[in-house]
This record gives sequence, structure tokens and C-alpha cells, in this order.
Amino acid sequence: MNYKVLINMEIENHEVPELRALVGWGRRDKDYPAIFERCNFWAGVRDENQKLIAFGYVCGMGLEHGYMEDIMVHPEYQGNGIGVALVKALLQESERFGLGIVTVTYEEKNTNFYKTCGFTPGAGGVWQVD
Repeated sequence: MNYKVLINMEIENHEVPELRALVGWGRRDKDYPAIFERCNFWAGVRDENQKLIAFGYVCGMGLEHGYMEDIMVHPEYQGNGIGVALVKALLQESERFGLGIVTVTYEEKNTNFYKTCGFTPGAGGVWQVD
């Protein structure tokens, strides 16, 4: 089946937390709908039954730099190119939006995925509240 990535598709508040739980992340229910109100844009993919199977977004000040976050694909659909298509669609929208730089933080095991999507790995740091 050919899955279509849609920018700023309509998403119910419960759908992303449910997908987050399926990929093994915390649901963060309180973040929705705030994410949709505060990020620059988002993208999603639905299966043939209209279930949300992939999601990600880009946030930032809307100036030259954006930050890509929460790239996720339902475990049953991983390995089919949906994640790469999602990231590439977000990068295309970033360029259209006027962003010249997009950064993303990821686990080392995902380096090849992000290289495939066009990212250049680099050194950096993360500050996080415990």
C-alpha cells in the first residue's frame, strides 16, 4: 500500500499520545493540542482504516532555524520507508517555510536512518531536567 504524508493534517488530541505509547514513549497527553498550536507545522500518515501510523513536527521561532521532533512510526509499519518519507516531507515543508537549518536529536542507533533522510551527524549536547 502507498501511504501519503500530509502536512498539517487534522489529528484528534488522543491520536498522537496513543501512537507515542505504541512506540514505547510516554504518552504526554497534556501536550496535545498545545503542540498543534505552538509548532510551525506537523506531518502525519494514516493507514487504510484512517488510523494514525506516523507523526512528526518541526518547531522553532519561525526564523532560519527549526527543530524536528517526535518522529515516530507505528511498530507494525516500521521498515517500509514511511519514516523516511515523513522526515523528507517535513524537510521539504521546512524549506518552503523559509527554514535554512533543521536540527534533530536522536539516539546513536538511529544515525543511519537520519543520514538516509539527509542529515549530517554532528557533535552537540542536550540539557534535560531529571
